[in-house]
Amino acid sequence: MSDYQAMQAQLVSEIAAAADLGALEALRVAALGKTGSVSALLKTLGGMTPDERQAKGPQIHALREAVTEAIAARKAALEAAALDAKLAAERLDMTLPAEAAPQGSVHPVSQVMDELAEIFADMGFAVATGPEIEDDWHNFTALNIPETHPARAMHDTFYFPDTDAEGRSMLLRTHTSPVQIRTMMREAPPIRIIAPGRVYRSDSDATHTPMFHQIEGLVIDRGIHLGHLKYTLETFLKAYFERDDIVLRLRPSYFPFTEPSAEVDVGYAQEKGRRIVGGDGDDAGHAWMELLGSGMVHPRVIANCGLDPDEWQGFAFGVGVDRLAMLKYGMDDLRAFFDGDLRWLAHYGFGALSVPTLSGGISA
Repeated sequence: MSDYQAMQAQLVSEIAAAADLGALEALRVAALGKTGSVSALLKTLGGMTPDERQAKGPQIHALREAVTEAIAARKAALEAAALDAKLAAERLDMTLPAEAAPQGSVHPVSQVMDELAEIFADMGFAVATGPEIEDDWHNFTALNIPETHPARAMHDTFYFPDTDAEGRSMLLRTHTSPVQIRTMMREAPPIRIIAPGRVYRSDSDATHTPMFHQIEGLVIDRGIHLGHLKYTLETFLKAYFERDDIVLRLRPSYFPFTEPSAEVDVGYAQEKGRRIVGGDGDDAGHAWMELLGSGMVHPRVIANCGLDPDEWQGFAFGVGVDRLAMLKYGMDDLRAFFDGDLRWLAHYGFGALSVPTLSGGISA
């Protein structure tokens, strides 16, 4: 065995016996560092004769490669052993809760829509929908609203410049009442529906927006009277506001599509600048607030839908969903509903899974 082979065997043995990465690094520096033993041999090649360089050069380079490979192999083995020891010593606690991920929220209007649908479903009402782009017959004429009625004015209604194939003016519906007309023309009585959806009117201030949400109710059956209407509204409002002390006052009013018609007031109290619905409006500290419109369906409307008003009667009502949300959840500006402000949504929004809708249902 040559001196180079003996040196290689010794270095490889010492490398294989290195106990840790620190000891291995010390051996690397001692052999391959600037002043290392193998580096010193490489420096001697420059002073050799060509014949000596040809004889000893391959042996010295083989020594360097063998030492380099031995160090790399030992380093990989020591790192693998260190990782195995770390994995054996450490544990990941899978019972700890994960960090909360950013998530969206349910808009208050959507929340209230779900609550209302649940309430009326308990009372046997189905949900009906219709187009938001309507013709003037379904939106006005069929509802006993004559051409001279102010609701048909351009400053109240968004009209399209073109007419439909039958020459009727097209518009963005001003209420969901056309859904009632379409349902009565399509389905045979008895009918019990609610018609929630977006509606459009040319109006904008703190309590009015050009687009808002409305829900209307319709019942068509034999022997229907105002008592049924009042019971339905009381039951609905008690369930929605989750209070048993809801007191209603029905005031005579006028709507073209109902006769008789009634504005519905609800008692409320002012607490810390917020209206709290509940109590009798005639009691001390309470007042009356107009909440919705209602009435018995006009015989002409029933006849316009192909039904006999002498056989079928019914009642209808309508209320703004946005206003219901404002009253129940303490919002004071309707325009914020449509600003898309994430701060507002984070404050007033509802968790899609964590916040349920009404759980109590309708009391028998």
